[in-house]
Amino acid sequence: MLKAERKQVLLNEVRIHNRILLTDIAEMLNVSIDTVRRDVTELHKENKLKKVHGGAISLGFDNYNIRREDVYSLEQKSHIANKAISLIKNGQVILLTGGTTNMELARLLPPELNITCFTPSLPVASILLSKHNVDLIFVGGKISKSSQIAVGGETLRFLADIKADICFLGTNSIDADSGLTEFDWDIVQLKKAMIQSSRKVVAPVISEKLNTAQRYKICSMAEVDILITELSPENSKLKPFKQRDILIM
Repeated sequence: MLKAERKQVLLNEVRIHNRILLTDIAEMLNVSIDTVRRDVTELHKENKLKKVHGGAISLGFDNYNIRREDVYSLEQKSHIANKAISLIKNGQVILLTGGTTNMELARLLPPELNITCFTPSLPVASILLSKHNVDLIFVGGKISKSSQIAVGGETLRFLADIKADICFLGTNSIDADSGLTEFDWDIVQLKKAMIQSSRKVVAPVISEKLNTAQRYKICSMAEVDILITELSPENSKLKPFKQRDILIM
C-alpha cells in the first residue's frame, strides 16, 4: 500500500473513532509500528490529526471549542440527533455521554422540551448551559483531559444515586456480536455505570461505526434498547442488529 493510501486510512479511522492506536493500525495495514508512527508524525505536522502517546486523536477530540462545521459527518449526526430527540418527553430525566453526536443532540433540543439532564461531559454541559428549559446537572469527578469527561470513583458514586429515564450512550464502536466497545478503560467503567443508572439505553451512532470493535467491552447488545443511525431501519447493514430484538430507528 502506498504512503498516501495508508495516510488516508489513518485519517478515516481517526475521524470515525476519534482515536487510534499505532498497534491496531499497524495490524490492520500489515506494516510495522514504526511505519505507522512516521505516517502519524507527518499527518500531525500537516495539522490533520494530533499525535499522542501510542497513537493519534482527531483534532476535534480534545478541542473544547470545536466548531460545528468541523464535526465529522455532521449531517448524519444531526439526523441521528433529531431521531433521538423524538424519544424525549417533557419532565423526563436523561443521561448524556460525551461525543459529537450527543453534542449535536444537546444543540438541537427544542426550547419547548423541559427536561433534567445529567452529563459527565464538559462540551455537552457547555452547550446545555444556553438551554433555559434544561435543568442541567454535571456529573463531576476527575476530568480526563483527552476526552473532556469526568471519570473515576467519585463520578461512579455520583451515578449510583441516579435512575434516569433514558441514557443516550455514545460509543466508539458497535458490533452485533461484540456489543459496544471502547479503547479507554476509564470511559468503559463510566458508561457501564451510566447503563446501570438508566431505565432505557439508546445507542446513537453513525453507520461507519457498525461492525467495528475495540479492546474493552461496555455492554452486549442485549443491554441496548434502541439503536439509532442515520440509515433507514430497513437498511441491510442493520439486519444483524434487528436479529438481537432491539428497536432500530
